[in-house]
Amino acid sequence: MKKSSYGKNLFGLHLSQELEDFLRDTNPWWSGKPMRRLPEFRRWLFDHTLQRLKTGLAPVIVLRGPRQVGKTTLQEQIILHLLSQENVDPKNIFRVQFDEIPSLKGLKDPILSICRWYQERILGETFNESINKNRPVYIFFDEVQNLTDWSPQIKSLVDLHSVRILLTGSSALRIEQGRDSLAGRITTLELGTLLLREIAELQNFEKIVPMIVLNGLKELTQKDFWADVRTNGEKYKEVRDKAFNLFSERGGYPVAQVRIDRPWGEVSDQLNETVIKRVIQHDLRIGERGRKRDQDLLEELFRLCCRYIGQAPAQAMFITELRKPLSANVGWNRVLAYLRFLNNTLLIRLIDPLEIRIKKRKGRPKICLCDHALRASWLQELIPFSPQGLASAPHLSDLAGHIAESVLGYFLAGIPNLDVAWFPERADEPEVDYVVSVGEFRIPIEVKYRRHIDSHRDTIGLRSFIEKTVYNAPFGILVTLNDDTIIDDPRIVTVPLSSFLLLR
Repeated sequence: MKKSSYGKNLFGLHLSQELEDFLRDTNPWWSGKPMRRLPEFRRWLFDHTLQRLKTGLAPVIVLRGPRQVGKTTLQEQIILHLLSQENVDPKNIFRVQFDEIPSLKGLKDPILSICRWYQERILGETFNESINKNRPVYIFFDEVQNLTDWSPQIKSLVDLHSVRILLTGSSALRIEQGRDSLAGRITTLELGTLLLREIAELQNFEKIVPMIVLNGLKELTQKDFWADVRTNGEKYKEVRDKAFNLFSERGGYPVAQVRIDRPWGEVSDQLNETVIKRVIQHDLRIGERGRKRDQDLLEELFRLCCRYIGQAPAQAMFITELRKPLSANVGWNRVLAYLRFLNNTLLIRLIDPLEIRIKKRKGRPKICLCDHALRASWLQELIPFSPQGLASAPHLSDLAGHIAESVLGYFLAGIPNLDVAWFPERADEPEVDYVVSVGEFRIPIEVKYRRHIDSHRDTIGLRSFIEKTVYNAPFGILVTLNDDTIIDDPRIVTVPLSSFLLLR
């Protein structure tokens, strides 16, 4: 291929020296230089992501999740694997980190422009020429959703070239907005904070095999399966309890579990700076043009989400609580818009009321935090919720119960293709904490997170839901604090939260 003058390619494209230097520094393998030192521990999605990148039906794989859960590290680990284990030519791997890239001003279609530069200056041929020589090209874009009109450019790229692309992003909304133009070309995977079995593996306790595969949901409708979940937890009791104690104390963010040698105060400050404030101060500015956003309002709203974790506060509560510190007239529509924003950053999950027969139930969304460590860091209030922790602080049981409900809600919502809702109280029916829907079946789940369970009073919601034939609930699940809770009702399975979290 004919070489062009420095800074230009065959298409007449000019990149600034700063941008060229950035791209070369981000891809050190082009010049035979090492990558940054990566952790040996790999998140659970590594193998799934690698397989889909190489041979999946869709040419574009999107890996989304909250900030600081390891998406970028996983992306780099895949690059290292391709280079060291599969002998991919270094020049056939291209990575761009869009949240740190220098100004793209002057580039009409920055993704396509940068890819043209890469073909000319690095690859030395077009994508299709390389692929036709059995030299696949892998492209990695980090936080690409920060660019305007990113999805049409990705569509054009994969429609014209047989490249394989892995995108990562921390905004569910902006990624979802790109799905329409990428229909049929995209697969989405979600990475949250560390699973309980990952904490066990990270700490070299023992490797635990998950109960369900990535897309396996049919088992969830079988009562015997949930009995096996309980048995599985008992089988790994020692390892489970050690991992759950660490999870209770420090949460599931990798930085908190990797550096257990550092005091909680230091970890707390790190989470505030790199997760919460990053979302509030940076992500808030990115989005629909022309919309005025209030950073103070978002901070106070997130504080309320932390305070009412695992609950569904009324509209009036939000309005009253926000007006006090802000000294402003805040309406519900604005509050709801900001709640949806937090939901789209994946810091929280808003679990909506159950819809029956396409009729939406009246009720507020239930708030589930992606990790209780964010609550502890933002409110400066560490609440233990492991059996061991609560034994020494029984006065915190009610609050620990709300945290447990939040942990379970976010966990359920992270299971691919699983519909999760909650069932608000109505005149003739009690509330049910969660209802998961698989096909035509609905499974009610109630959290009773305390040492002593009343087998009648604490199962009223489950029994009421099961007995209504319209809900088609074959059984119910009671999520408990300890292993020794047994309910004398063949329709109800008891599962400790710690065992439930070993499901995945």
